Amino acid sequence: MQTLAVDHPLVAHKLTTLRDARTDSPTFRRLADELVTLLAYEATRDVRVAPVTVPTPLVETDGVQLANPKPLVVPILRAGLGMLDGMTRLLPTAEVGFLGMVRDEGTLQAQTYATRLPDDLSGRQCYVLDPMLATGGTLAAAIELLFDRGADDVTAICLLAAPEGLKHLEEAFAGTAAPIRVVTAAIDSHLNEQGFIMPGLGDAGDRLYGVV
Repeated sequence: MQTLAVDHPLVAHKLTTLRDARTDSPTFRRLADELVTLLAYEATRDVRVAPVTVPTPLVETDGVQLANPKPLVVPILRAGLGMLDGMTRLLPTAEVGFLGMVRDEGTLQAQTYATRLPDDLSGRQCYVLDPMLATGGTLAAAIELLFDRGADDVTAICLLAAPEGLKHLEEAFAGTAAPIRVVTAAIDSHLNEQGFIMPGLGDAGDRLYGVV
C-alpha cells in the first residue's frame, strides 16, 4: 500500500481553516470541495490513459484520453458526498457509485446500509472518497467490497488520516497484489479513546451538513 500526504502550501492553508472550529458549514463545504480537487490531482497521477490522435487548427497531433473502462468514483455516504464535486470536477467523465456505510460507535465496526455500484468492476480503477481515515474499518470494508466485484486498482482520497487507520489498512490487505493508495492532506497524531482523529477537525459529516 502506498500513502501520500500531499505537501503543498495551498493544501495546508485550506486544511487549517477546515480544522478551525469557528469555520461555518458553507465555508467548510466550499473549502472541502477545493481541497479535494487539489488532492485528486495527485491521486490521479496513475489514472489509465489510451493514445489518441486529434486535429489541432494546424496539424494532427498525438495525445491521450482516459482509457476504457472509465474510472469509478465512490463516495462513502454521507460525508463522502461533500467530496464528490471536487473529484468529478477533475474527472468529469468518470462514473459515480455510492456506498452507504456507518461506523458503530460502540464496536467501531463499519456496517453497510446502501450500495449503488456496478455488479462487475473487472478492470476498473476506483477512487473512494472518505473524509476521515480514523480506525480504518469503514475504508477497509469499502475497498474489500470493490475488490470482491473485480476492481483491480483502488485509491482512497481522505482529508485526514490517522496512523492507526493506515496500519489497519496495511494489515488488512497485506497479501493483496492489486495496487492500493491513500492520498490525504495530512497524517495526524493519533486516535482518542472514542476513535476520533486528533487534532482532527471534528465530525466531517456534521460540519458539512449539520447535526442530524
